[in-house]
Amino acid sequence: MLTKKIKYIEAMKKVSEPMSAGQIADATGIDRKEIDKGMKTLKKDEKIVSPKRCYWEPK
Repeated sequence: MLTKKIKYIEAMKKVSEPMSAGQIADATGIDRKEIDKGMKTLKKDEKIVSPKRCYWEPK
């Protein structure tokens, strides 16, 4: 799971703008439900922030 979380963050850094979970799923090829779970953990660990509703970017 950790490597998938790293993929989420790398995908967000490449785009350099906030991304939705759906956009991250398209960019990484990982299932949307897995991304939602991973994003919840990353938010809890303060690795990502949400500048606007339903969009995320690395902290």
